[in-house]
Amino acid sequence: MSFITIAQPVVESIWGKMTTVLLVDDDPMQAIVRKAALERRFKHVVRASDAAEALGLMEKPQFADSVDLVITDLNLPGLSGPAFAKELHARVPSMPILVLNTTGESHAADAGESIRFLDRPFRAEDILIAATQMISHTSP
Repeated sequence: MSFITIAQPVVESIWGKMTTVLLVDDDPMQAIVRKAALERRFKHVVRASDAAEALGLMEKPQFADSVDLVITDLNLPGLSGPAFAKELHARVPSMPILVLNTTGESHAADAGESIRFLDRPFRAEDILIAATQMISHTSP
């Protein structure tokens, strides 16, 4: 397994601003663990329990403008993670979206410039690395 290190200037530039991550996860226990891990690096993590709630939050311009990254679970009730990512991308094309693929199935065809899949097995640190990289590529 290879490890990716994040350059210190990248981390400092992200920590220097009020970074907001929207976490979409229907599993309460997983959401608690993931939210806690994300809060180690990012200043503001908001959780939505499904795609409908997340899309509702993103319809509020003040909230949507503050979000730097959306992280979603692949398996959501109602609208699936990939379908949610495509819908959100259609509404906010510049929004980076990280989909946590817990099934092991390939979703490479669903990925795009601002949509990335993180395939299992992954650790909390892998999520932090991917999130940091995605935010640093979209930050001014």
